[in-house]
Amino acid sequence: MLRVWFYRFARDRKANVAVIFAIMMVPTVYLLGMAMDYTQALRKQNQLDAAADAAAIAAVRPAMLQQSDAIAQAAAAEVFATTANSLPGLTGIPSPTITITDAGLQRTITVSYTAKSVNNFPLVLGSPAWPIGGAATAKAASAPNMNFYLLMDDSPSMAIGATTNDINNLIIATAPAKQPAASSQNCGFACHETNISHDGGTKDNLTIARNNNITLRIDLVTSAVNQLLNTWSNCPQSGVSGGVMQCMSALNNTTYKAALYTFDTGLNTLATLTSPTTAGTKVSNIALMPVLYQNCVVSTSCNTDYGTDIAGALTSVNNIMPVPGLGSNSAGDTPQEVVFLVTDGVEDKIVSGASACPNASLASSKRCQQPLDTSICTTIKNRGIRIAILYTEYLQLINLGPNSNITDSWYMSWIDKYDEPKSSTGTIAKNLQACASPGLFADVTTGGDISTALTNLFIKVASSTASLTQ
Repeated sequence: MLRVWFYRFARDRKANVAVIFAIMMVPTVYLLGMAMDYTQALRKQNQLDAAADAAAIAAVRPAMLQQSDAIAQAAAAEVFATTANSLPGLTGIPSPTITITDAGLQRTITVSYTAKSVNNFPLVLGSPAWPIGGAATAKAASAPNMNFYLLMDDSPSMAIGATTNDINNLIIATAPAKQPAASSQNCGFACHETNISHDGGTKDNLTIARNNNITLRIDLVTSAVNQLLNTWSNCPQSGVSGGVMQCMSALNNTTYKAALYTFDTGLNTLATLTSPTTAGTKVSNIALMPVLYQNCVVSTSCNTDYGTDIAGALTSVNNIMPVPGLGSNSAGDTPQEVVFLVTDGVEDKIVSGASACPNASLASSKRCQQPLDTSICTTIKNRGIRIAILYTEYLQLINLGPNSNITDSWYMSWIDKYDEPKSSTGTIAKNLQACASPGLFADVTTGGDISTALTNLFIKVASSTASLTQ
């Protein structure tokens, strides 16, 4: 009888779901508990990771880079504690480990932590807390003290009209009926000839441009340098007087000095290395190079026109600049050295012979017209000096004027081949890009905003940013 009863019990299926459910409850509760506690621990880890990120970034902000490691460490700890101290569900308040390494101007900081997230099912998991941990690393270089040497092209080619309208208006204003000097008729350049009567004229094209309120490229350059050194309305820090340079100096807590030069046949010193404010008082002295008359640049050389020796100007400045330092405030350190060059990139100079004009396939006697020979740029950069270049694109003098029917024959014979297929991609542009330090080249087309371009280029040189690396 007992044997029959057991047999019937084994074959009965009426309550098997309940039995299976009861058996499965143990692993189900375990898995649910583990998932809930793991998710909760992961959420707390993400919050603490964000706190570590913020702490690391806080220690390498520009203002903090000027402080000691101890102050930076305390700042990082305070930022981390803002989140960690108020985070519920931990067995205790986590204390971060903060390490700081300085190498020259660069600071690297690592913020690491370990903590334990309280489990809601400690008996099920066999542990009262789930261990979590993480780390964040950030690095940045403090903005260095720098000396800037500004080289402004003031050669006759910078006397071109600033915009297409200015060029067309100047061509109209120098029509034969208005400009007796045949050499200066229908001219989009306001060349500053001081003895125009030699060519049978009575009016200087520069005077004509001024009398007709025609803006020239040299005017835009002057305005751009004025914004750099004297007046900038967009400084993000209030209470700073002066231009972009003074603004960035205040933002970065650095010391900047500036020297101001123009160049044509040689280097013209407007201000030797001094404060930006003092250098700014000389901006009004930026002016076009005067010539006596056509084919007479100076009284001692009245057989040819020339007026742009870019390599010569860079060579002269290279002889002036000292060996650059790191730009830190450490005892014995010196500022970094930076050349700022604003030019249309075409040299027009007297050389000893054709062999001295390696980039030119045409040469007129001893006159050399060519894109910049970059060998001097290499010499300067090899000294650890950076070169920033703003290329005021050399206008293609084809189909100019109100009727688009005027082409400059001299340009076509000597310059056009370096300016093709267009000003931004020809040999002129390529050589200037090669001359500039990596990332420090900008170009502006005719009619473009030179002030903004020069400002952006300066900010790029002067800026310092922090980044998370882990």
